[in-house]
Amino acid sequence: MANTADPTRFSEESVGGKLTAFLEARTRRVWEPTADLFESGAVTSLFAMELVVHIEQTFGVTIEGDDLQLDNFRTIAAMSEMVSRLKSAAPTDG
Repeated sequence: MANTADPTRFSEESVGGKLTAFLEARTRRVWEPTADLFESGAVTSLFAMELVVHIEQTFGVTIEGDDLQLDNFRTIAAMSEMVSRLKSAAPTDG
């Protein structure tokens, strides 16, 4: 029986929820999943690096190489998809 409270297991929806909460707390704005964070002017390239660190620490993934493209951080939906992809590609212990 799987442990549904396992912090290493996240659905794309829960990733989006956690990212939304983080962004709203940091920017004091409400964000739609497909809103362009950079086009809005609320998120800078420096803040994008903070997002990288936050995502890596929160979801237990490593973001490197091609995954460091700005488009992967442009929207909450894009970040959620990236985390899902990275989690599904990660080797599992066992």
